Amino acid sequence: MNCQKRELSFRRQVDLPVIYKEVKLDCGYRIDLLVEEGVILELKSVEKLLPIHEAQLLTYLKMMDKRLGLLINFNVPVLRDGIKRIANRL
Repeated sequence: MNCQKRELSFRRQVDLPVIYKEVKLDCGYRIDLLVEEGVILELKSVEKLLPIHEAQLLTYLKMMDKRLGLLINFNVPVLRDGIKRIANRL
């Protein structure tokens, strides 16, 4: 059952502006999925999740002032082995 049938709201490819000293910088950051305006999903298909991937998601969480994100790697034999939960300020 997809998110629309469960009536969960979500947005894809959400632009994430960087603001430094009141100047908006166009850095091209984009969140893959934002679910219910609270959970950030960062999707990957890599051989192995690296610390840089975790840092990327944590940066998005801090910039959006969100508490929870999921880093999902689809390049694994069993999907549950490719899911990492990242929390901001917990």
